[in-house]
Amino acid sequence: MKQKISSFEPQPFEQAHIDTVRQLAPECMVLLKNDGTLPLSQVGPLALYGNGARQTLKGGSGSGDVNVRHFVSVEEGLENAGFQITTKKWLNSYEQLINKVQQDYSASLKKEARQKEIDPTFFLLGKKASEPEYNFPLDGAGDTAVYVLARSSGEGTDHKPQAGDINLTTTEIRDILNLNHKYKHFILVLNVGGLVDLSPVQEVQTVLLLGQLGTPTGDALADVLLGKSYPSGKLTMTWAPINSYPSTRGFGAADETNYREGIYVGYRYFDTVQTTVTYPFGFGLGFTSFQIHVDQISVNMDIISVDVSVHNSGAKPGKEVVQVYYSAPQGQLDKPYQELAAFAKTPELQGGQSTKLHLEYNLRQMASYDSQNNNWLLEKGKYLIRVGNSSQNTTIAGVVILDENIISEHDLQIKGTDYFSDWKPETNNMIPATSNLDCPTFTIKNINLNKKTATAVHTPAASTFHSVATWADLKQKRVTFEEFVSGLSDEELIQICLGAYKESHSQSALDVIGNASSQVAGAAGETTHALQHLGVPALVMADGPAGLRLSPQYSMTKNNAQSITTDSPVKADKKQPVYYQYCIAIPIGTDIAQSWNEQLAETCGNIVGQEMEIFGIDIWLAPALNIQRSPLCGRNFEYFSEDPYVSGIMAAAITQGVQKHPHKATTIKHFACNNQETNRFFSNSNVSVRALREIYLKGFEICIKKSQPHFLMTSYNLVNGEHSSNRRDLLTNVVRQEWGFQGVIMTDWLATGGTGEKSTKWPSASAAGDVKAGNDLTMPGTAADKENLVQALNNENHPYSLNRAYLQQSAQRVLAMIYQLTA
Repeated sequence: MKQKISSFEPQPFEQAHIDTVRQLAPECMVLLKNDGTLPLSQVGPLALYGNGARQTLKGGSGSGDVNVRHFVSVEEGLENAGFQITTKKWLNSYEQLINKVQQDYSASLKKEARQKEIDPTFFLLGKKASEPEYNFPLDGAGDTAVYVLARSSGEGTDHKPQAGDINLTTTEIRDILNLNHKYKHFILVLNVGGLVDLSPVQEVQTVLLLGQLGTPTGDALADVLLGKSYPSGKLTMTWAPINSYPSTRGFGAADETNYREGIYVGYRYFDTVQTTVTYPFGFGLGFTSFQIHVDQISVNMDIISVDVSVHNSGAKPGKEVVQVYYSAPQGQLDKPYQELAAFAKTPELQGGQSTKLHLEYNLRQMASYDSQNNNWLLEKGKYLIRVGNSSQNTTIAGVVILDENIISEHDLQIKGTDYFSDWKPETNNMIPATSNLDCPTFTIKNINLNKKTATAVHTPAASTFHSVATWADLKQKRVTFEEFVSGLSDEELIQICLGAYKESHSQSALDVIGNASSQVAGAAGETTHALQHLGVPALVMADGPAGLRLSPQYSMTKNNAQSITTDSPVKADKKQPVYYQYCIAIPIGTDIAQSWNEQLAETCGNIVGQEMEIFGIDIWLAPALNIQRSPLCGRNFEYFSEDPYVSGIMAAAITQGVQKHPHKATTIKHFACNNQETNRFFSNSNVSVRALREIYLKGFEICIKKSQPHFLMTSYNLVNGEHSSNRRDLLTNVVRQEWGFQGVIMTDWLATGGTGEKSTKWPSASAAGDVKAGNDLTMPGTAADKENLVQALNNENHPYSLNRAYLQQSAQRVLAMIYQLTA
């Protein structure tokens, strides 16, 4: 039940959640190099440098930010641990410089926004001033130095392969190399949400990918530096020179982005073409070493099992991640060198201790998509089972032989691109002959996988008219949902398909961000209030995915919660008491995934679920699980991986953590192909059907089938020439019919109108198109959306002509979810 917290003092739940995040954070860190410097033996004088030392980043910007009471910077965390920072003069000088640079940059952006007549709130979203050049003395005392390199990421802005972003600045290179020579012990710490090119400073021998770990970031780092805890994360995205990614070519094109690499994303590409990478997918060191031994591989019908022993061969405690890949035979369809099939993380192992792990996966996971016939196809031949601890450190542990082609599933047809053919490797000579392999071989004959066949959905039929009923009638089961909906007017049905909005043709940014909810200050939005006369409640939605994004302080004005901010146009009633809603920032999505620990991800979801209960939030607009197609995507920090299996498993675990709290819901997003922020409202992603099925939709499928999230959010972009929110083939045929999704589909905010410059090529998405596609809620809703729905109703000349049945169908799904979350 929602609590009104009237005391400014920290609440018990805050400290409990901070302690939990601090405890799990080291599992999200990835140790990239270590020459024995880590862990440090003791506290003492320490020279601290870098743009992330004091200006530490707890996460990304935009809707994924969290308004915390306080978060611990690296400087603060090290001092909390007992270190004496000897570089206060350097830190003060940098702070003064960057504050001035950022102020000037913000002022110039606001001026540009006014000239372009664009809302400055959205125009500034994700933008940050370039990292300045400077020359401050590196004269901190002590024999140990830590340089914290930070890179901001945010909604609305992509990364660029330039200094201060993907690349290091001249100043950063100079200072890092000088510090590496000057100090006996030197540690480079990466406070980043994605790739940075470290090639100019590759001589540095101790590198820790700290990431952006939320509220206790600095304390968690201090714990690891001192060996009170240890890093056990593994990369979920390949780190390589930016120009070696096939997705770099053409990335960020305003109108058309062509996914020419097809299924060869991340390690699927690098391992296939044998390109040298900086750090491979799945890579990560610890303070100890491990040995992995495959005890047994077995095949039981359609289940492939791998049993392994993991031995800590070092002296210090640690955790290891075992990864199972498969290499499929080349046949009618080309295949990547290998693909991830399963993973498992050990419990903590002390030096000399061992444990056993059981991993398994379904034979269906090794199928490839035959887009010519709309089939998932297991081609006959030899499937190699590989086991290791990164994509480039595996050994062949078994062979599964299929004696015939097997169609595991027949799907409905969806629209792909016809602009180009996907890239394919010329040859694949890395699959060795298996005749001399000393490993078990299993031949599968005449297996029956019970082929799944999806059935197309036809135009819905309108329900027979029923007399007007109330919500109480529904709750008392005096009427069914169908009867309740059939008694609503066209106007009421339309309102249910829109969020709660102000009756005007234009909304300011603050109507959408910060004051979009009347029930919870700072919440992102609500379902409609238009049926209050019938007793229908409204659901409250809050942004994510690094925690709940709410206003820290609010007051009540005429029974409405009003944010108290320095620039709020609506002043709270000073006669009313002030209430507080400080939330905890959890690690960013990439870092959660780098733990390779489903239980850890579920714990993060549980933290959010508990805070949803405290602050009266029904729907969390998270987790986000788009594929990290390119390191240049500015929103990668919210996403989990370049691999769809990791993405789906992590999203499902977080969903389970949230939805185990009764009446709380997640919203998996952004469906689909939201892989760049440049011109995000009007960027058209041209993708083949095979790449869609195997890469960009697969994670959503895994999450839905494993955890059944209550909501799914569509993306801004177009997919193969039509906005994702208007794609009936994707939303109704795939998501509902093929995958069995039972919840509500909603748009991202203002997807039908945009918040910036309009496209010269593509139209905006349509609210009527949303409903016709099976997208039940257009958020946050506008007067123009309502008009669009009115014009489409019974109008055969409208591009997305609707009959009443479409409105009833979406309205019934929304009302059913309101009932489920409020009963």
